[in-house]
Amino acid sequence: MSNIVTEFNEYRSKMNDKILADNNKVIKRIFNLDTNAFAEGTLDKKTKELLGLVASMVLRCDDCVKYHLEACHKEGLTKEQVVESLSIANLVGGTIVIPHLRRAYEYWDILEEAQG
Repeated sequence: MSNIVTEFNEYRSKMNDKILADNNKVIKRIFNLDTNAFAEGTLDKKTKELLGLVASMVLRCDDCVKYHLEACHKEGLTKEQVVESLSIANLVGGTIVIPHLRRAYEYWDILEEAQG
C-alpha cells in the first residue's frame, strides 16, 4: 500500500491506542459510539460510509475524509459512487470545500493505485 496510506493508518492506530490507554470513560464511549454507528444496520455499511464521507467533507476534516475514503474503497464502492457523493458534499459545503475535494481525489487515486 502507498506510503501515504500506510503512514496515515499507522499514525492513526498509534495515537488511538495512546488515547484509549488513558482509560477515559467519555472518550472510550465516543470511540465505541463511532464504531457502532458505522456497523451494518438498517442502512448498509456502504451507505453509512458515504454519509460519513459527505459529513467529513462539509466539516472539512481531511483525516476523516481519508478514513471514510479508505472505508468506501474497502467496501467496494466505485469511483463514480464516491465522486457523486463528493459532489453532494460540495453542493452542501460550498466552494470552501474545493481544497478538500482536491485532496480527496488525490487520496482515492492513491488507494486505487495501491490496489494495483
